[in-house]
Amino acid sequence: MQSVALIDYGSGNLRSAEKALRKAAEGMPADIVVTADPAVVAKADRVVLPGVGAFAACMAALSSRDGLIEAMSEAVLTRGAPFLGICVGMQLLADRGLEFGTTPGLGWIAGTVARLTPSDPAAKIPHMGWNPLTAVRDIPLMAGLGPAPHMYFTHSFAFTPDDPSHVAASVDHGGLFAAAVSKDNIMGVQFHPEKSQGSGLRLLQNFLETRA
Repeated sequence: MQSVALIDYGSGNLRSAEKALRKAAEGMPADIVVTADPAVVAKADRVVLPGVGAFAACMAALSSRDGLIEAMSEAVLTRGAPFLGICVGMQLLADRGLEFGTTPGLGWIAGTVARLTPSDPAAKIPHMGWNPLTAVRDIPLMAGLGPAPHMYFTHSFAFTPDDPSHVAASVDHGGLFAAAVSKDNIMGVQFHPEKSQGSGLRLLQNFLETRA
C-alpha cells in the first residue's frame, strides 16, 4: 500500500482535492493521508500540494508549519517521490512570485509567477472557466487525455518556467501560458483537476500510477 501525503497547510481546496484523490484511488493500493506532520510527509510515497489564493499567503502558511518544507524536500528531492502541485501548489514550485511584492518560492523548478496580461482585451482576469489544453507533451501524467482535454481554471497569475522544456501543457487565454509543468518526478497543474470532471480524474489516476 503506497502512502499519498496530501499537504494540509490551510488551503481552501484541500477537501475537494482529498475527495477527488480518494475517488481516483478507488481500486488502487493507495492510502490518501491528509497531513502536516513532517514525519509522515518525509516517508510518503507520493506528495500532493493543493493551493488557492495569493502566492505570498500560501508560501507563508506552508513555511509556518515547522519542518514541513524540509520533509517535503526529503520525500521529493532526496528520495524521488512523485509530487503534484495544484493551482497555487504548482506556482509555489517557482523561484519567486510577484504578487504583492516578490516572495521566494520553493525553487524546485526555476521560473517566475507573474500576473496574467492577456493581449486580447476580451480575455478577462481572473481567468475562470473551462479551457482546452494545447501543446500537450507525451508524459505519463497526460496519458489518455487526448490532444486537447478541457480543464477548469480559476486564477490571475501564471508560472513561466525558465526552461521551456519544463512546460508539459499550455493554455490560451489572450496568449499562451503554462497549464502544466513537469521536471523529473515533480509535476504541477495550474487548473483544478478536482473540478475538471472525467479528465481531471484521469489525470489524478495517472499521477497515482506514475513511477518516479
